[in-house]
Amino acid sequence: MSVRLDKLLSNMGYGTRREVQSLAVSGRVRLGADPLLDATARVTADDELAARLTIDDAALDPLPGMALMLHKPRGVTCSHKDPGPLVFELLPQRWRARDPALSTVGRLDKDTSGLLLLTDDGGLLHRIISPKAKLEKSYVATLARPLRGDEAAFFASGSVMLDGETTPLLPARLEPLSATSARLSIMEGRYHQVRRMFAAAGNHVEALHRDRIGRLSLPDDLAPGAFRLMTREAISELFGG
Repeated sequence: MSVRLDKLLSNMGYGTRREVQSLAVSGRVRLGADPLLDATARVTADDELAARLTIDDAALDPLPGMALMLHKPRGVTCSHKDPGPLVFELLPQRWRARDPALSTVGRLDKDTSGLLLLTDDGGLLHRIISPKAKLEKSYVATLARPLRGDEAAFFASGSVMLDGETTPLLPARLEPLSATSARLSIMEGRYHQVRRMFAAAGNHVEALHRDRIGRLSLPDDLAPGAFRLMTREAISELFGG
């Protein structure tokens, strides 16, 4: 499907349509070696355009439909406007002006670190968070007190009831890692679920880190605060493809 160049670039955060027109008229928008002087020209937003279009000799930002993985640090909030450091401030400033906007796929609370997905593709977002996807999420919890030894059976029972709720949790898998740490894999995403589960088991989570969603693991070489665009292969891996 073709789209006007000024509309495409404006929606990608390069400025208003008037500002994009100014970029084009000044020869700063090029398709290969050729300047695109007419910002009203229609282009096809596809891989070929992404590979050839440059602005100020820099490669075009990812086209709409982008998805990325981010290593969320502790102390950062998954919000566009809450007080304090925000996860979107870890991204290039221009990306924060995109329309449709980038959204987090679910949330990690301020004190939880680890794998966070973001996308501007509403269909992909809903596909990931849909209960039908049955995507397991894995967390490593550092605990205030030693494990008793009965937590795995307790969480796997399917009968755990959190305070203030009327529906029991789905069965979850617990893997002890040390006396005071464990990996917990869950199929749901209730409010502060992992912390509340350990509280129900008589313990307290001192640190929490998500290392996997579906079959997609947080890369070892992705530092806290860093992000990486997701390829089609990475998205497929997420769903077990």
